[in-house]
Amino acid sequence: MKYNEIIFEIRPMSNDNGDILSAWIADLGFESFVNTEKGLKAYIPRNVFDEAVLRDCLLSYPISGVEITYKVAEAPDENWNQTWEKEGFKPITVGDEIMVHDSRYQVPEGVRYDILINPRLAFGTGSHETTRMILRALAGMDLSGRRVVDAGTGTGILSIMAVMRGASHVLAYDIDEWSVENTLENLKANGIEGCVSVKHGDATLLEGVSEIDLVLANINRNILLSDLPRFRKTLASGGRILLSGFLNEDADSLVDAARKLGLHKVLESEEAGWAMLLLEADAASRMYV
Repeated sequence: MKYNEIIFEIRPMSNDNGDILSAWIADLGFESFVNTEKGLKAYIPRNVFDEAVLRDCLLSYPISGVEITYKVAEAPDENWNQTWEKEGFKPITVGDEIMVHDSRYQVPEGVRYDILINPRLAFGTGSHETTRMILRALAGMDLSGRRVVDAGTGTGILSIMAVMRGASHVLAYDIDEWSVENTLENLKANGIEGCVSVKHGDATLLEGVSEIDLVLANINRNILLSDLPRFRKTLASGGRILLSGFLNEDADSLVDAARKLGLHKVLESEEAGWAMLLLEADAASRMYV
C-alpha cells in the first residue's frame, strides 16, 4: 500500500500538543504518527487521504493559541517505520508493578507484570498517558475467568495485561492490518497467543458477540461515541467498559451517551489532559479486588 506523509508544524510545539493533534486527526484514516522537533509526521494511505477533510478538521482544532501548518509528501515505498523497528524504545514503567519493554531489554527481578512489546506501525507501547491509565486500572482488576474485548488493539498490550490479570479469553481487533500482525507477534512473544483471538476489522465484528465482562477501548472520542452502542450490546449483566483516548473536556459527552445506553460512571481519572472512564451496566458484579 502507498502512503502520504503529512508533515505538521505546531507552534508552540510540545509533546502534549503533538499528542492532542494525533488524537484529533486519528479518525481521518491516519495509521501512524511520529513526533518531530517542530511537530508531527503522520502517515495515511494515499487512497484514503482527503486534504479538504483535513483542512476542515484543523479549523475546529480544540486548543486555542496553537497554530498548525502542514505539507503533503509521498512516503517512500520502503518500510517508513524501519528506524523505529530497528531502534526500539526505552523501557516504560507504570506504577511499581508494570514494565513494558522490547526484546533488547532485560527486566530486573521483582517486576510483577513483565510485558514484552516489539512494536511495528502500531500505537501502544505504554508511553502514552491513555495506555498507562488503562494498564493501571487493569492491574487493580480481578479478571479471573472473565471474557474481554480489546477494541483497537494496536500492539496488543492491553490484551496481554488482561490475560495476566486472569482473563480466560480476549477478542482483540483493529482496522490496521499491521496492528493485527504486530499483536499476533507480541502475543507469541509473551507466550499467551492461545488466550487471545485477533481479527482485522472494526466494531462490526462484535455483531452476535455477547456475555462479555469487560470491553477495553483506547480510541479517539468520535469512534468511541459511534461504537459505544455496539460495546453495550456485547456486555453480560454487570459488564464494564473501560474507555480512554480522549481529552478531559470530552468526558462529559461520553458519560451522557453512556447514560442513555443504561451505563453509569464508576470511575473517572485524568493524566496530562487525557481522560479515562470506567462505565458499568446495571446489576454489576464486583471486579475490583
